[in-house]
Amino acid sequence: MSESILQEKSYKFALRILKLSQYLNDEKHEFVLSKKILDSGTSIGVLVEEAKQGENRADFSQKLSVANKEAFKTNFWLRLLRDGGFLSEKQAESLLHDCEELQKMLIATIKTTKTTD
Repeated sequence: MSESILQEKSYKFALRILKLSQYLNDEKHEFVLSKKILDSGTSIGVLVEEAKQGENRADFSQKLSVANKEAFKTNFWLRLLRDGGFLSEKQAESLLHDCEELQKMLIATIKTTKTTD
């Protein structure tokens, strides 16, 4: 799997999370959870970018592992926003699908990196 695909998908996901945070602030007047999901959801892409600049395979793998933790955290916030009534089932479903796709891509890349060492 090409890292550029992961880089592209994590960037597009960060844009969606940015828009979600704006929606939560403007429409739902929810400021605490919107900040938390903005932090974790955009961190995924930042860490993928950092991983590409890693000094070695271990650094690369470590950055992707942290990105994966941020993806799991984002998944939690999305479910909480859905179940708390801030997002409709339809809104949450699309975001959760993208988040879970990123999680699978990160896990696969991490595993591949570890097996090629």
